[in-house]
Amino acid sequence: MMFKRNLLIIFIVIILAIIPLVVKKDAEFGGADGLAEEYINTLDPDYEPWFNSIWEPPSGEIESLLFALQAAIGSGFIFYFFGYYMGKRRRMAD
Repeated sequence: MMFKRNLLIIFIVIILAIIPLVVKKDAEFGGADGLAEEYINTLDPDYEPWFNSIWEPPSGEIESLLFALQAAIGSGFIFYFFGYYMGKRRRMAD
């Protein structure tokens, strides 16, 4: 039963990831940072940022890789503790 439920959840996640790519084939999936920068430049063309980045990734692919790695580490950390506490609660219930 649990295996079927997990497969169903994985299938739903895959479908949710594919639907935007199929519906909007020519869309650019940019982040909110770029849109915010454009909006700020239209409001105040002389705006100077408060600080500059210490290190700029050499390409957009590296930047995406680092962002995905950060998300994976964060979600791994969070779900480790969810699993730990659920296992602890099950052991106490037995």
